[in-house]
Amino acid sequence: MTSNNDNAPKRSDFAGDFLWGFATSSYQIEGAINEGGRVKSIWDTFCEQPGKIRDGSSGAVACDHYHRWEEDLDLLRDTGATVYRFSIAWPRIYGDGKTPNEEGLAFYDKLVDGMLARGIQPWVTLYHWDLPQVLQDQGGWAVRETVNAFLHYADIVSKRLGNRVKHWITHNEPWCTAMHGHWDGMHAPGMKDFATAVQCSHNVLVSHGLALPIIRRNVPDAQVGIALSLHPTRAASGSAEDLAAAHRHDGLRNRWYLDPLYGKGYPQDVLDLMGHAAPRIEPGDVEAIARKTDFVGLNYYFPEVIAHAPGNGPLEGRVVHVEGVERTAFNWEVSPEGLTELLVRMNKDYGAQNIYVTENGSSYEDVPGPDGTVQDPQRLSYLVRHLNAVRDAIARGVPVKGYFAWSLLDNFEWAEGYIRRFGLAYVDFATQQRSLKLSGQWYRDFLKGIR
Repeated sequence: MTSNNDNAPKRSDFAGDFLWGFATSSYQIEGAINEGGRVKSIWDTFCEQPGKIRDGSSGAVACDHYHRWEEDLDLLRDTGATVYRFSIAWPRIYGDGKTPNEEGLAFYDKLVDGMLARGIQPWVTLYHWDLPQVLQDQGGWAVRETVNAFLHYADIVSKRLGNRVKHWITHNEPWCTAMHGHWDGMHAPGMKDFATAVQCSHNVLVSHGLALPIIRRNVPDAQVGIALSLHPTRAASGSAEDLAAAHRHDGLRNRWYLDPLYGKGYPQDVLDLMGHAAPRIEPGDVEAIARKTDFVGLNYYFPEVIAHAPGNGPLEGRVVHVEGVERTAFNWEVSPEGLTELLVRMNKDYGAQNIYVTENGSSYEDVPGPDGTVQDPQRLSYLVRHLNAVRDAIARGVPVKGYFAWSLLDNFEWAEGYIRRFGLAYVDFATQQRSLKLSGQWYRDFLKGIR
């Protein structure tokens, strides 16, 4: 697909107040892990362990955004983006849970002021996985003390930035925090215990609910929400066994988060599967999680196809690799219709209003050409088709209010290190030079109404 494809969307296809921008996260771009009073995070520790990161790298330097933030904000402005979703590095704010770090707060003061000076609306994510190591040493997300520490952290940051930042996301992808961090061990802190993962998922959701009134008290005109990673779940066949397995998988992947956030409590069928691994729920927890948010964020990448697999974990299912479908370099299925499907479901089944696509993007093998430009027609095609999927959802009555492309820059892609590139801007990590790829140039022209 090329940029002049007849089916490519135009900015005028969307409402005039539809928000357009990019998303990043602190550990993936900032670097400077030993500067400005920052303390060690669980990702610093995880990256030190041999074999955890595919290329043996870390976020120690990443995109050096800590020092190059003005250049990055100029790049953001020049694309025509008017909103920017970024995360605060909790380890820059404090490590002991008590004393704020002034240097860290001052950095985000500068960053927010820089956005506003360039006409860019800041969207803060409070937690994008970089827990201070000292809190992990005390039990991490498996213990209630970390919930209390998060509330203190949310209070500090929202007091400091709330006179300028009006849009707040408490957590990015609780599934990944809990399950990748504590069940399959793919992410920091690298644990592999299902019951611990389930308890972490509950504590993260509780911390979200309890943080809402704190942020709103500090920022009376705040808009507060959460960003969820959701996946369309499809059965590998029409057999009763595969259909049941897909339903179980959907229960833990999607309904486990959506149901309690929208006042339905945890799905009983999933609780029954968990048995002794079910979370410890304190009085008031369910009500706190169900507190009304101002918006909900959807991070969408790919669907999952599930087959019945007796004895394979508590869900007795496995993800099936389907042959003959389009895939990214990350081996993720390309399915724009899955984005429409999820947006419709969130509105129909849960009554979700003010939905934002807070992440959506793709990884391909990017090699600069002779002129230095990355020609990435596959990513461009991915972007065009997923914007069309958003347009289709809106045409079906879904209140989608904005789109944040993942990501502004190639960056540290967690367990994949620097092998996977998601940026619409290419980063030469040897020189730290940034340049818009073909996809980024198309998105810039789209945002400026040229296309």
